[in-house]
Amino acid sequence: MQQLSGLDASFLYMETPTTYGHVNGLAIYERPSADFRPYDIVRQRFGAMVGHVSPLRRRVVEVPFGLDRPYWIDDPHFDLDFHVREIGLSPPGTDEQLAEQVARIIGRPMDRRHPLWEVYVIEGLEDGRWAMLTKFHHATVDGAAGVIMLKLFTDESRDAEFVFEPIEWRGEEVPSDSELLKRTMGNLVANPVKATRLSLSVLRNLADAAGVTSVSGAATRARELVASAAGRSVESAELAEQVRKVALPLTPAPPTPWNMAVGPHRRFAMRSTSLDDIKVLKNATGGTVNDVVMAICAGALREYLIAHDALPDATLRAMVPVSIRTGLEDDPWTNLVSSIVAELPTDEDDPVERVRRCRSAMNDAKQQLDLVPADAIMRATDATSPVVASAAIRLQARLADRVNLPVNVVISNVPGPREPLYFAGAKLENYIPVSTISNGVGLNITVHSYEDRLDFGLVADRDLVPDLWELCDLHLAEIDRLFAVTGAERPAAPPPTAKQPATKKKSATTKKSATKKKTATKKSATTKKSATSKR
Repeated sequence: MQQLSGLDASFLYMETPTTYGHVNGLAIYERPSADFRPYDIVRQRFGAMVGHVSPLRRRVVEVPFGLDRPYWIDDPHFDLDFHVREIGLSPPGTDEQLAEQVARIIGRPMDRRHPLWEVYVIEGLEDGRWAMLTKFHHATVDGAAGVIMLKLFTDESRDAEFVFEPIEWRGEEVPSDSELLKRTMGNLVANPVKATRLSLSVLRNLADAAGVTSVSGAATRARELVASAAGRSVESAELAEQVRKVALPLTPAPPTPWNMAVGPHRRFAMRSTSLDDIKVLKNATGGTVNDVVMAICAGALREYLIAHDALPDATLRAMVPVSIRTGLEDDPWTNLVSSIVAELPTDEDDPVERVRRCRSAMNDAKQQLDLVPADAIMRATDATSPVVASAAIRLQARLADRVNLPVNVVISNVPGPREPLYFAGAKLENYIPVSTISNGVGLNITVHSYEDRLDFGLVADRDLVPDLWELCDLHLAEIDRLFAVTGAERPAAPPPTAKQPATKKKSATTKKSATKKKTATKKSATTKKSATSKR
């Protein structure tokens, strides 16, 4: 029996009847032969790996009354057929149909009576392709661990043999409430000590960031540092300049149509582009691949909000997850992730200037980790009472329509494998990330690179962003705009493009300027939401 870390447990606490803590990945494969049966092979491989990969066999045991963090135990009633499922699309099996099916699946909570994962083999795609949707609770793995797991289940060559054989394992007896409460009493006694040590550690980090050596001076300067970050005056002009670019995001972000309470239903949209194109734009603008990706997202959001007459004067803010893995961890199957908040230059009309401002904003945001390092945040979650954490989540859910959070959107760029991967001889064509949303932040944009492709996966509340495919197309239009403005040339011989989701709509690049669109109806649909309108 192993207790969840505070960070792992926080993804359980975040769940409400309309918000879920699972993250997902959609892998689209070719079919190597007409008699290839994906479900049989997927079931065999996951069954073989249960004894090797602990997240596949462990389930949650919650402490009575939520007095302490839950525990993992190896499920004594494990049922592989519960976790591996097969479904099919009706003809013609378009990517829009696939995305709609994915949206339905991710819009359902996970059953905590079982290990927190599900795998869906989806048949019936156009051109004989098939897909595998993996659904893992974030309490089990983070994005980087998901990439590790992807490589474990796939092969590096078409004719490679799967090296993992099933091993025997035993489930654990479910602990009684009295046993859990006895453990809890011991943890509660130790908790004040943890909190005190954490406070001293954070104080030292604040002192280091401000260049202070004495303890008393550190306390004073730390108070000034936090006050300045919160927007209040400080006595030291020098210190104010120090924290000017390291300001904590404590003020509300400007409102957008998706910054409201979310319902239980989701939309999902996906697009793919050439990674080589992004690298050309990186060189043309003097940024990094991540700077260009952030600028693409900023430009797409700007055009979308203009089209809906909802662009705020102030810049939007993005929460950007950051992996803090070193590769030396004893247990890879836990969350090792922090986040930073970066300004998105949605007030900027020039695409090249947006790249420059994104580069500057990301550099500034990274200094937030120096102010309060990620390991201190993780230890803070260990010291926080589960009762308090759960109450805070419930309160935030009730206030989501009244109080804006400090961020507007979550944007994540996850680097994936550069070499081709195969699943029992079936080549992986695309790996599209399918993330999660929460109350107050009803839009998530996650980008995943694989081989020579860059795949965009957008998830949103079904009512707050009803035209999510349009927003997805605007990301590709922004890439075209950057090529046009910089004068850069696309690679002369681009790699074969994976099949794009078919659409009967006009291309985003051929539509009229977003500033001239009449979208009164759409604006009403996306900016006004009531509980009765939710599906």
